[in-house]
Amino acid sequence: MTSHRYSKALPLLAVLGSVTALGIGTSFAKQLFPQVGSLGTTALRVGFSALLLLALWRPWRWPLARADAASILRYGVALGFMNLLFYLALRTIPFGLAVAIEFSGPLTLALISSRRPVDFVWLALAVAGLALLLPLSAGTAGLDPEGVLYALAAAVCWASYIVFGKRLGHLHSGQSVALGLSVAALAVVPFGVWQAGSALLEPRILLFGLAVAVVSSAIPISLEMLALKRLPKEAFGIMASMEPAVAAVLGLLMLGEHLSAMQWLAIACTMLAAAGSSVTARRDQMASAPAEVLM
Repeated sequence: MTSHRYSKALPLLAVLGSVTALGIGTSFAKQLFPQVGSLGTTALRVGFSALLLLALWRPWRWPLARADAASILRYGVALGFMNLLFYLALRTIPFGLAVAIEFSGPLTLALISSRRPVDFVWLALAVAGLALLLPLSAGTAGLDPEGVLYALAAAVCWASYIVFGKRLGHLHSGQSVALGLSVAALAVVPFGVWQAGSALLEPRILLFGLAVAVVSSAIPISLEMLALKRLPKEAFGIMASMEPAVAAVLGLLMLGEHLSAMQWLAIACTMLAAAGSSVTARRDQMASAPAEVLM
């Protein structure tokens, strides 16, 4: 009986561990901003993540058609700029709020073609959560407009990444993610070099960047692959919807980012919308697993 309960709890714990590791990695990454800036940090995180996954999956073992190569190019560019814009948003707005705003991308994608009444409930919750976070809202008058725009742009890239990723569903997941991250690295590393220059080559910075990549990419990907083998996509989506709250808590504990009651309410609305859409959206509207772990 105990082993049965453990086997049932293991995938849920794996998703929780994945979301937590991703949040910890991003919180560590933000501490690199004073040394190499947000663009340099993005270059380190995405660059090392690509190297780790290339070594892990060795994607050259599988053949790749020319049409698939073009799809991977679009997929990787969307992934790279999703990370770049998200880190630009983190310069001026709290971690948890940036995640909540970025969630509007996949949420909109999941609900955009919905026709069932219950899906409009989740849409209303998502809109309410986003409205509470906009600088025009009385409760968030101090939220930086530029940071919000970067987070919204990252949301668009996240939705694009999901759309392009679905076109690669017939490929091995390790191949598509490793090659996609490699393209992402080629897209964003030049920006990091332009901003940080030789500072990126300092041994201490390189070691910190490698640790960020391991914690925010390698560990979450491994845990989510374990969970997806044992959980329905709907259950996975419900667990993954905790990400904005986990990010807000880690932002408080690790970065000293305090949120107002209105901002916590906005995060709650976003989480409910994400969890609800995971339950009711059609399977072909769901985001793929990598969309949750490579933010």
